[in-house]
Amino acid sequence: MKKLLFSMTLFCVLSCTQNNVPVYLNEDADIEDRVEDALSRMTVEEKLGIIHAQSKFSARGVPRLGIPDIWMDDGPSGVREESFWDDWGGAGWTNDSCTAHPALTCLAATWNEEMAALFGKSIGEEARYRNKTTLLAPGVNIMRTPLCGRNFEYMGEDPVLAGKMCVPYIQNLQKNGVAACVKHFALNNQEAYRHSVNVVVDDRALYEIYLPAFKAAVQEGNSWTIMGAYNKYKGQYCCHNQYLLNDILKGEWGYDGVVVSDWGGVEDTWEGIHNGLDMEFGTGSDGLSNRGVDTYDSFCLANPYRCLIREGKVGTDELDEKARRVLRLIFRTTMSKDRPWGSFATQEHYDIARKVAEEGIVLLQNENEVLPLRLDKKPIILVTGANAFWQHASGGGSSYLKTTHEICPLDGLKEIVGNRAEIRFVEGYRPFTGEYPDYVAPLREEAVKAAAEADYVIVFGGLNKWGHQDCEGVDRDEYGLPFAQNELIEALSQVNDNVIVSLTTGTAVAMPWKDKVQAILYNWYIGSEGGRALANILTGAVSPSGKLPFTIAERLEDYAPHALDAYDSKNSGDVEYKEGIFVGYRWFDKEGVKPLFPFGYGLSYSSFSFGRVEASSATVRMTSSEVAPDFASEKRAWNGNSIKFRVDVTNTGNCRAAETVQLYVRDMESSLPRPLKELKAFRKVWLDAGQTETVELTLSEKDLRFFDDSKHKWVEEPGDFQALIGTSSEDIFSIVDFRLK
Repeated sequence: MKKLLFSMTLFCVLSCTQNNVPVYLNEDADIEDRVEDALSRMTVEEKLGIIHAQSKFSARGVPRLGIPDIWMDDGPSGVREESFWDDWGGAGWTNDSCTAHPALTCLAATWNEEMAALFGKSIGEEARYRNKTTLLAPGVNIMRTPLCGRNFEYMGEDPVLAGKMCVPYIQNLQKNGVAACVKHFALNNQEAYRHSVNVVVDDRALYEIYLPAFKAAVQEGNSWTIMGAYNKYKGQYCCHNQYLLNDILKGEWGYDGVVVSDWGGVEDTWEGIHNGLDMEFGTGSDGLSNRGVDTYDSFCLANPYRCLIREGKVGTDELDEKARRVLRLIFRTTMSKDRPWGSFATQEHYDIARKVAEEGIVLLQNENEVLPLRLDKKPIILVTGANAFWQHASGGGSSYLKTTHEICPLDGLKEIVGNRAEIRFVEGYRPFTGEYPDYVAPLREEAVKAAAEADYVIVFGGLNKWGHQDCEGVDRDEYGLPFAQNELIEALSQVNDNVIVSLTTGTAVAMPWKDKVQAILYNWYIGSEGGRALANILTGAVSPSGKLPFTIAERLEDYAPHALDAYDSKNSGDVEYKEGIFVGYRWFDKEGVKPLFPFGYGLSYSSFSFGRVEASSATVRMTSSEVAPDFASEKRAWNGNSIKFRVDVTNTGNCRAAETVQLYVRDMESSLPRPLKELKAFRKVWLDAGQTETVELTLSEKDLRFFDDSKHKWVEEPGDFQALIGTSSEDIFSIVDFRLK
């Protein structure tokens, strides 16, 4: 019906012009000309209408001009079900069950930009089919603490990894005429008190750690929209923050897209007008939680803005600029002639979801090569743990999905194994709240009894996508596993020598039982085809190839925010990022703390050998010693000076497998403290048994810079550097010296 009404309106507009098509309707005209022509025809009321919500997920178009409404949709891992106009409940449609893709931590764990491209393509086709203007994804906030409830929606602790993985996701999503909305800009690194906390961080950490992925998203990915964060920075809410939005995003980076508020994230009309916000979204009377009466006209960018204009307290220049950006979004999406039709919940999309899951699953431990499962003698496999059958797609907050199907690990294993093994299941543990229920001990005892009779025990444990675990709006209560899982795993290991632990989680967790089990898998939240993907890994149909996108510490206190007392889940005031640039593996290196599993780590069923690393040059020529952070200066300063590092990688095992070669850089002497190593490039390569391939990694001049906050400049200092090439942040197999001069 919506498509029909829009077509009729457009037909009327065209007919009335007697074939003299206005510029804004001329699909062959330059987009900026279309924007200016449409803007010139709009009233103040129409301009105000397109910059704030009219429902939970939509903003008004301009019916008089044939300009359609703008439709947003949650979607880090899939396209959300249709909902009521102003209610978070589902509308009850029967044709909106999407493909559930893996969580973005799983995508990051693939370390494969090709997987990111496929992910973006698939989710973009589904969003287009549902006629969405914008998909509210991807999230690229940095994992600062493992307690952040939203880590599973992001891409780990390293800005280079997050930046390189989000770009193909965005590019391929937007090829479908649907805008990506990278989020949450910026410093949304905890969910506790997210609506009031004020982040205190130095400019160096801001530019080197927390902004690079966003910069890659808007400059390389060309993300057409970006979402502000709930928290404060410099005492201003991020959705209308002068420094972040005007000075950096639109000023230094030259961003021409739309800044969208998070839902209910706008607190001040004057700042909303002047500090870079373009569109305001939310629901109900306060835009967030208090519903009952639709009062969208009371939003900061609605009637309060209108009143200020009428009273002559503000002009319309800011309004024109906001409307101009929204129109640009519309012409890039719903009014683009190049927009394809899309597709929805297809077999191709399921296959992509499965491939991403398979490549993202991380094998952390495999003692005595207990995996893959040996099925030649029809073993008894005991499956235990609630996550063996738990479905996670319909949880987590804005990642909530209604999916066509979600194959759980137990069903996936039964399907893939078939009659080659006897699979038995006992519950083992059950999610609960509060104190230990009476059923905890009996469930554990039942599992232990069954384990004594099994050849293998697979514990499917981890977290759930609900409050105080992996979930929007709240942080985790503890670093350890909930629901008495540690006690269960300990007890199982005492009666069976082949205990395998597979953890469903989007973040790091404690593993006090690590040395008592044979194998550990990180299987993440892996979507519709997750059970099949996991079964393919367990049985050896696919060799695991995932690498950790963050560091797993032995103790919570080993992470910088907790070591420095710089995180407080009950503090709604200032949170000081005392660690500065030393986030994740950078902190562990600096402090000499050995992690449980390092950043970039992951095992395979195969083995690899590496040839001698060859460098194309021993020097990188410096074009400028001090580079201003603005977009134009940066483009002038960088002229392509680089070193190429080449290394032969050989699969010395007996199965097809993949290895990810990682390039880190160490500055041997600097005027400011620098990390012992920083990730700069990586490449994943799949090889048949016995196959060799040359991997090439490029290190550019700009990769050697650091941000000097005293000068507010990116600085390049001549001197000695080392390129560290390895398979994780700790497993370095070659060091190459070079100079910047």
